[in-house]
Amino acid sequence: MHIEIVEIGNFRKLLGVRIGLSKEKTIFVGANNSGKTSAMIALRHFLVDRERAKFSLNDFTLSHWPTIDAMGKAWEAAKAADAELPVPDLSPVLPYLDVWLTVAKTEAHYVQKLIPTLDWDGGRLGVRLRFEPREGLQFQKDFLAAREDAKAIQAVDEPQLNDDGVPVAKSIMLWPRSLSEFLQRRLGKLFVVKSYILDPTKLVDPEFGVAHPQVIGSDAEPIDGEPFKGLIRIDEISAQRGFGQSDGIKDSEDDNAAAGASATRKMSDQLRRYWNRHLDPYENPDARDLRALKAIEDAQKAFDDRLREGFAPALKEVEGLGYPGVTDPRLNISTRLRPIDGLNHEAAVQYMIQIVDGENSFDLNLPEDSNGLGYQNLISMVFRLMSFRDAWMRVGKASSTKTDMPGALVPPLHLVLIEEPEAHLHTQVQQVFIRQAYDILRKHPELEKNGSILSTQMVVSTHSSHVAHECEFDTLRYFRRLPASVRSVPTSCVVNLGNVFGADQDTRRFVTRYLNVTHCDLFFADAAVLVEGPAERILVPFFMRNQPDLHDLAECYVTWLEIGGSHAHRLRPLIEHLGLTTLVVTDLDAMTAERKTIAPLRGAGQKSRNTTLGSWWPGKDDLDVLLDVKSDEKIKVYANERFAIRVAYQCPIDIEFNGNKTEAISNTLEDALVFQNLDFFAKTNGNGLFSRFKISIEKSKTVTELGSALFEDLKGGGKAEFALDLLDIQDPNALRPPLYIKEGLLWLASQLRKQQQELGVATSTLNGVPEAEEK
Repeated sequence: MHIEIVEIGNFRKLLGVRIGLSKEKTIFVGANNSGKTSAMIALRHFLVDRERAKFSLNDFTLSHWPTIDAMGKAWEAAKAADAELPVPDLSPVLPYLDVWLTVAKTEAHYVQKLIPTLDWDGGRLGVRLRFEPREGLQFQKDFLAAREDAKAIQAVDEPQLNDDGVPVAKSIMLWPRSLSEFLQRRLGKLFVVKSYILDPTKLVDPEFGVAHPQVIGSDAEPIDGEPFKGLIRIDEISAQRGFGQSDGIKDSEDDNAAAGASATRKMSDQLRRYWNRHLDPYENPDARDLRALKAIEDAQKAFDDRLREGFAPALKEVEGLGYPGVTDPRLNISTRLRPIDGLNHEAAVQYMIQIVDGENSFDLNLPEDSNGLGYQNLISMVFRLMSFRDAWMRVGKASSTKTDMPGALVPPLHLVLIEEPEAHLHTQVQQVFIRQAYDILRKHPELEKNGSILSTQMVVSTHSSHVAHECEFDTLRYFRRLPASVRSVPTSCVVNLGNVFGADQDTRRFVTRYLNVTHCDLFFADAAVLVEGPAERILVPFFMRNQPDLHDLAECYVTWLEIGGSHAHRLRPLIEHLGLTTLVVTDLDAMTAERKTIAPLRGAGQKSRNTTLGSWWPGKDDLDVLLDVKSDEKIKVYANERFAIRVAYQCPIDIEFNGNKTEAISNTLEDALVFQNLDFFAKTNGNGLFSRFKISIEKSKTVTELGSALFEDLKGGGKAEFALDLLDIQDPNALRPPLYIKEGLLWLASQLRKQQQELGVATSTLNGVPEAEEK
């Protein structure tokens, strides 16, 4: 048994998304404000803290607020007209979580109350958890009564007059002015989470990343009680782990779903909790506890005797005051020693440091607060995972609640939610944790043996590319931001990266290996730039930082990937599924009909050997055609996916050379730089390509000769050294970027500004003037 799918709808940015869960671990990735946290909060509200979840109106998707207010106005209008009130149906706007389980027929005894029909023969089972009014009619009645009270009070208020004595509208409006305003105060009292059984035959696939939830009829009856009680144990490590706090809500001592997500997570607190659950000898003692209990009893008796002896003079002095009298009870001093008292102090957990002084060594103990936050966080999370596992498996004293039946009282499924485990951790430790976390949750004989019916699923949300780097591609779920232009407010969809490449195993293998050996921040960026080689990887960001009209890009999260013209197209399926705005900076790479590389020349029947240009965009390989492609034709817009990519390759430019105005055609970044900055390279002395370029400029009589000379110069290598030397020039603004690169970067900047506006956030400033205010 495992959770196959969860669908979240009408909850914050998640208007309707489907998230497929892997059988073991699932990793939520995505750029900032893409909905990862919303998904984790939804899981927490509906699954972890269902009975005490603090839903608010802000948890309802913003695009539904006008619908809610319109519904309230319709109720008021009907009442004012003394007409029949509309049935209060809020189902289209109510937050919900659908949980779809895959259950074998042999496990039917676990899910008896979730089986929809007698025809069910194993497979999917679905449950909807929906936040809705306790009583719809009573909710409607309470709102209308509140509105009537507000209007009545306002009606007796004296009208305000203007200077001419004419009544004007009152400036003060009493609560509630609308149904949404009513809900802001009364939501917690009037709403509750209810559960409904879903029909597996009506589950449909998402369309363009947007889920289509199953419609529940108004006559549907909710499930009594907790639908997952005894079926799923749910634990959570939240992002707010409370290090350094001395107060806060402590975790409950029961073995139910994790509580107190914001509680202090000091190691000593966790040790005390673990002791109470699994080790306390007073709790169902066995033969192994008898020696400890006898030692505690002896120590307590000896301490009592010493206390009575020590307090005897003081008590005798009190008796001299007339108390206690003949009829008064006498004082007796007694101790109560419990092993847990040894952990109830600040130094219960210490870190030992060994000091070596010559041939001698000694140990120093430091309190746990003296250790770095990274180690505290790591040790705390690992210990909590162990505690979750042992509580689930009834380890230690908890085992006394088991019956003789194997697996009895142990829920067959354990779901663990971990939010942003990377906090305070170094990159290497992040990678170690995500590699080991699931194994820790399964480190128990019952769980490790083959054929175990007990399953563990771990869900992790992260902003760390290092965590994503360590995970299999199939485990990643990408949260993608959708622009507000598509809907009234920005929302999100979720992409299962395991389905990106379909049956194309060669592309899948290449991309997976490529991302495993590069910095995998593609899943967290606002945009991507794919560059040809090391020279572009060095110089394109250099141009971006030093060109005044490109400064906006420096304020955005842009990821740079060095992929090469012959391989960039292999990232196409991934880019298209991510819907990530992408600029591909590549080379023209001219060749003859015999596939021999050559300097580019018009009218010579040349082709481009660049696979990206031929197979992705603009989908052409004829050199003369590519040279005449207009700037806006280099943009590929994906209408259904609401994003675009652009290719940037060498384009003809008009220059003046040896007194003649002519067209220059370059083949790579280096010769494009020369044509764009002829005066600079003609006057600059240097080694390697600098020296060869200067000689070629001096000796060439025509642009065609210069192009051929530069082509030969580049055969000698040294491109990376050339790029590094350019970083060292005294005035970076003296070097103009090639036209094709500047056009591409300006397009990318415009797309990111547009994206910021669509997502409802303030854009970058140009000349100190904001382009858009935050919505």
